[in-house]
Amino acid sequence: MRDDIRLRLMDGCVIPAHPLALTADLQIDTRHQRALTRYYLDTGAGGLAVGVHTTQFAIHDPQVGLYKPVLELAAQTALTQTQKVGRQTPILIAGIVGPTAQAVREAEVARDLGYHLGLLSLTALANRSQRELIDHARQVAEVMPLMGFYLQPAISGMILDRAFWQALVQIPELLAIKIAPFDRYKTLDVLQAVAESGREQEIALYTGNDDTIIQDLLTTYRFEVSGRTVSLRMVGGLLGQWACWTQCAVAILQRIQEIHAQQLPIPVDLLTLAGQLTLANQALFDADHHFKGCIPGISHVLQRQGLISANYSLDPEETLSPGQAQAIDRIIGDYPHLTDDAYVRENLDHWLSD
Repeated sequence: MRDDIRLRLMDGCVIPAHPLALTADLQIDTRHQRALTRYYLDTGAGGLAVGVHTTQFAIHDPQVGLYKPVLELAAQTALTQTQKVGRQTPILIAGIVGPTAQAVREAEVARDLGYHLGLLSLTALANRSQRELIDHARQVAEVMPLMGFYLQPAISGMILDRAFWQALVQIPELLAIKIAPFDRYKTLDVLQAVAESGREQEIALYTGNDDTIIQDLLTTYRFEVSGRTVSLRMVGGLLGQWACWTQCAVAILQRIQEIHAQQLPIPVDLLTLAGQLTLANQALFDADHHFKGCIPGISHVLQRQGLISANYSLDPEETLSPGQAQAIDRIIGDYPHLTDDAYVRENLDHWLSD
């Protein structure tokens, strides 16, 4: 990995989990897909995660055939956009899924398209032993650097215990971890494994806990390891929640980074904001229905803003739950400071232009 990308990864940034804009016949809506990428980069997001859960896992199905086209479009748009305005290349992260043969092929595709890290989902190996999971990760790591991924068990059906993370962090090519179990105890399992590994200066920690974003970013975690104190922080986030209202996400992270840099006390209003953001996530991610509507929830916001044309999904089961749209609209009305609607209105025509 290039030194400048590695440094920015370790410093921390906003990385939206890139959604998928589709036409009525379930093909890529190229115009709106490009607009999404441009929107994220213009807000100040430091990276993009493509081919992840929010991009719809169905794109990984060879019969659907959208994995390479979606990744390629995002990479090309990002390169053109950053060159046009003289910005640094964003950190490009590719979602990698499936059994080992498929995961290796996807890593090769992503690497050849210029992606810097593979976000490794283990869901397809849910019944495998720890040894098999680690061997799987090692084989993918031979192709490209990895970002480990603790996907919430409500979606993955997997519990990855501390012993697993103690083994995974010993893979030299593991350069980052997205910690997203939506569980305090499981989050600490990952952090403790990193603290005990001796690689805490080499592995970038990103929150994926969309229900505790601000709390995760504000906290300094300290562990006692063999007579020394190891301090860890989650330096940024790779989040579905940050796939919408991204300008606000960038402002929140910048504020938190300033607090850490100057060792300032944590302002009470940030804790209040944390609770409001979790309320927003409850509606967006459809927590009341076990996250069934999380992808269409994000798309509902993007459609309201005009960043996508319609709320289509490759999976006919992925639809808004009853009352979810109303719940999201109520959040927008009650907490407008969480949104970036005005910013999107001002720039939408520019992002949609060819």
